[in-house]
Amino acid sequence: MSREPEPFQLMCGAAESPALLHVPHSSRALPEHVRDGISLGDEALETELDHITDSHTAELAARASESCAVSPWRFVNGLSRLVVDPERFPDDREEMLAVGMGAVYTHTTHRERLRPPGTRPEPLLDRYFHPYARAMTAAVDERLAATGRAFVIDVHSYPTTALPYELHGTGPRPPVCLGTDPFHTPPWLLARAEAAFAGFGGTGRDSPFPGTYVPLKHYGTDRRVGALMIEIRRDLYMTEPGGPAGPGLGALAAALAALVDGLGVRAAG
Repeated sequence: MSREPEPFQLMCGAAESPALLHVPHSSRALPEHVRDGISLGDEALETELDHITDSHTAELAARASESCAVSPWRFVNGLSRLVVDPERFPDDREEMLAVGMGAVYTHTTHRERLRPPGTRPEPLLDRYFHPYARAMTAAVDERLAATGRAFVIDVHSYPTTALPYELHGTGPRPPVCLGTDPFHTPPWLLARAEAAFAGFGGTGRDSPFPGTYVPLKHYGTDRRVGALMIEIRRDLYMTEPGGPAGPGLGALAAALAALVDGLGVRAAG
């Protein structure tokens, strides 16, 4: 029996950094028992992973961290979002339930059946979703205790052409989409991101993917927690779908580093 991959990993940064790069969708890894519960054949499953995975975003975050003067912390999901999606609400507040893509997906990006009807989400939520959420909450609490602020910078990518599951797929698809929250995204953080990514052909806001990730403990109540989602259109840095990274990855990592590197100074000010 093969060893199950690590479900997530917190990579330490500088003690004085308030920044936490969150990479939730970069992995293709599926534990055997999860793969056994998926309805797709091997070829169809690999195709779905090509479409649903934010390929190379863990490498992007790692490269950015290496080039920062003050290294941020990184929280990286070690499992595919086909196990659980840690950024969904685990209940009926989640709008993506409408297309079968809540915390535990029942359907694919092309709205085909992923899991058999009647599959219960609770075992996967208990084994993977809730421990992940507790660990992310603890990571944010640690940054607050150490620095007085925490900035969760979500690192994502999205396809050049909208997929059938997208609820907002008819809107603009800028080179870099910046997902915001009215409570947790201060104007200066948004402006800093717009400047950092200005050289890639422009940024947009909350289209095609709106919002950002904040642990529920802090969401809407703790202004010390700032948050921003970075959604990079995949044609900027890779061959779609699911292909290798190209030279754009390095430039994007430099831009991400430029965004992150001054957060400690700003927080202190």
